Amino acid sequence: MKAFLAVTALATLAGCSLLKPAQPAPADNWTRWVCDTQTEVLWRFADPQQDQVDVRLGGGDQVYRLKAEPGASGALYSDGMLAFHTKGDEGLVYWVATNDLIGRGCKAP
Repeated sequence: MKAFLAVTALATLAGCSLLKPAQPAPADNWTRWVCDTQTEVLWRFADPQQDQVDVRLGGGDQVYRLKAEPGASGALYSDGMLAFHTKGDEGLVYWVATNDLIGRGCKAP
């Protein structure tokens, strides 16, 4: 019986070692920018590699998770619906499908 319990305990520990640790949730500190259109853009990096950003528009509750895309200069993030382009300490936000500008010159107030 002791052998069975020992084997069961080892099997359980081995199974646990195969589990990947959960990705830490991004910090709840959002960067707040205001655009030339007075639209408020809240954003934060969603991963340590800075390959993804979370974006909220106008103080709304909907969070868009955008992934890094190739860009000429600065950093471009998109989910195919919304695009967020940053260069230095400012950026612009637009709807991809219609190419409607949400705001440019977005930066910390």
